[in-house]
Amino acid sequence: MSTDKPAISNNAMPGLFGSALEYLIDAGQRSVLFLDVMRQRGIQYREHMAETAPHVLNFEAELLIDGRTLPRPVNYALVRIKPPDGVEINQKRRPFVVVDPRAGHGPGIGGFKADSEIGVALKAGHPCYFIGFLPDPMPGQTMGDIARAEAAFLEKVIALHPEAEGRPCVIGNCQAGWAVMILASLRPDLFGPIIVAGSPLSYWAGVRGKNPMRYSGGLLGGSWLTALTSDLGAGKFDGAWLVQNFENMNPSNTLWTKQYNVYSNIDTEAPRYLEFEKWWGGHVNLNAEEIQFIVDELFVGNNLAAGRIKTSEGPVDLRSIRSPIVVFCSKGDNITPPQQALGWILDLYKDVDEIRLFGQTIVYTVHESAGHLGIFVSGGIARKEYTEFSSNIDLIDVLPPGLYEATFEAKSEDSASGELVSGRWIMRCEQRTLDDIRALGGNNADDERRFAAAARVSKINLAAYRNFVQPWIKAFVTPQAAEMMHRLHPLRVQYEALAGDNPVTKTIAEAADNAREHRKPAAADNPFLAIQETMSKTIVGALDHWRDAQEALSEALFLAVYGSPALQTAVGIDPQSDPSPKPEMSADYRKRLDARIAELKSRIGSGGLRECLVRSLLYVGMARGMVDERGAEALRRVRGTDSTARLSPAEFKAMVREQFFMLLLDQEASLAAIPKLLPQNIEARRKGLEAVRDVLSASAEVSGEAAMRLRRITELFGLAEEGRSDAIAAPFDSQAKAS
Repeated sequence: MSTDKPAISNNAMPGLFGSALEYLIDAGQRSVLFLDVMRQRGIQYREHMAETAPHVLNFEAELLIDGRTLPRPVNYALVRIKPPDGVEINQKRRPFVVVDPRAGHGPGIGGFKADSEIGVALKAGHPCYFIGFLPDPMPGQTMGDIARAEAAFLEKVIALHPEAEGRPCVIGNCQAGWAVMILASLRPDLFGPIIVAGSPLSYWAGVRGKNPMRYSGGLLGGSWLTALTSDLGAGKFDGAWLVQNFENMNPSNTLWTKQYNVYSNIDTEAPRYLEFEKWWGGHVNLNAEEIQFIVDELFVGNNLAAGRIKTSEGPVDLRSIRSPIVVFCSKGDNITPPQQALGWILDLYKDVDEIRLFGQTIVYTVHESAGHLGIFVSGGIARKEYTEFSSNIDLIDVLPPGLYEATFEAKSEDSASGELVSGRWIMRCEQRTLDDIRALGGNNADDERRFAAAARVSKINLAAYRNFVQPWIKAFVTPQAAEMMHRLHPLRVQYEALAGDNPVTKTIAEAADNAREHRKPAAADNPFLAIQETMSKTIVGALDHWRDAQEALSEALFLAVYGSPALQTAVGIDPQSDPSPKPEMSADYRKRLDARIAELKSRIGSGGLRECLVRSLLYVGMARGMVDERGAEALRRVRGTDSTARLSPAEFKAMVREQFFMLLLDQEASLAAIPKLLPQNIEARRKGLEAVRDVLSASAEVSGEAAMRLRRITELFGLAEEGRSDAIAAPFDSQAKAS
């Protein structure tokens, strides 16, 4: 038997050593270049924070209102976005106002790139405005002051566009979303459609095994730690702590992946990394009163949807919002999961009929994978979802009250009526029920009682801190000590570490210049690169396992501690109670609703051809359960063919809503009234019915229940025996002259 052992051939050895040498040279150069990127990041950080109004907007802007000049000064400002060269703005189109979150970072993420919320709205021809903020709040500034300032900003935008097709569309990103919703409930007259992107509105909601951030308030004993942090900042809360919380949620990305991606792709990745870090490192401050309100009322108290927030303008009731609400969220968002973005609907309403009773239109879309930041900064999302929202904002505004899901289908050569679609996607708004939202998962009654108990414990601990500890902290913390702790925050230290002009940074810069001049990247098939990637994946896996174990422990502790019947009883929670009852309809609103219902019933037999056509479209469309942008565009073109006696968008929206509610209240009576309201002129009827058919067939063939309803409408028009007319008119906008 042979005892020979396999051996590395003489030819293989030089190849292996050659690969090793090649890799070592490459790795050494990448290490030097990586340090230089960190040096550039530090310099960029210092320069950015030295600006008077640091932001990352990628567009030129003109200051319109400085919030510091208002009667109740705030550190917010309204600017008008100047369109880039080649982009034409239609001043009659609805303006867009983008509001960025003040959640630790500086402003500008809504216009971070050309393909962004602002960018796509500009391309769609809308005038654009932006509400941003300075790094430091004004002394004594409160959330109420900010709401009043933003109301003044919207009043200014409305005044600048007296001939606009509708009130401004307001986009609230992340934390700005709930602020926009609060203001819209108090001043519904200022708003057109509202888009809340990645915005938490139902703060206790989530799914077990995921979304661990919602447990942090209870595990830390409530909001006393927020008050302590503000006191250590001499009345200011350092937003870097909020950013630190975000980073702690994904340690593998924070501690390894983000930096490794730059290191492993050093020749291409540096510009993108530095661009993002300019925003990520632009930390801002909040007043103690502001952050305490946010934590107590929202994140721990969950009082927004429950209607328990009181302001000087009155109680906050999200059911008072009269504008369509578009909720954009993602299953890949671990900061604002779909349950927190949509759970407020379940908190407020028993069913879709109740949504309609309050006259609300809610449209939601759930992305399958985008992370929290991807909702705002992803160019792909901007080119798809935001482009469709911008292009179809008037469709959203005119939707009948109810609950819809926005879906997107790629446009192809086979798409019906493709000429009616301006972009690459076809948007549909499909009717949904509350069961569709419940299917996303959420809390049971026991979980709700746990969070309610945590909120009670938070109040107790905060009161104890304020009575026994806060006076001592305030007595010993000086402005100088607060500033020193501010500068020594770990996130700032990592930016400052290589930012100075000293022998170390000069050496790094010189070595980097030499490395770029003599750059020799390793070949893609170098075996040591494969080993490097394997090691990276191992590190990521270990950090992810550590995160998963930590999250599982946090959830188990929260459920065990706050699930204790003894603790719940001690803090005044009945273990058998419903901790989150739905707010009841007020007697005043019920009285106004009853009067409105009586008025609509009395007007079923009023109107003319215009009302008949809208009623017919709604009746047939209800069978489909969705609205397609192609049908909306066909309707817009039909309405635009006659300029006489045109209805304004607001008037047309009011008509659609009236006819919709008439059908809901008494469908048979509404249909029976059609022959009496039609003009005697048969040609006017024929042209009107032709327009109805064109709108309905724009997206798909009329079939099934919809076809049966269309035949009934044809009979009501007295045209059952006639063929289709080739003429297309616009009776939506003017009564037929012969009627």
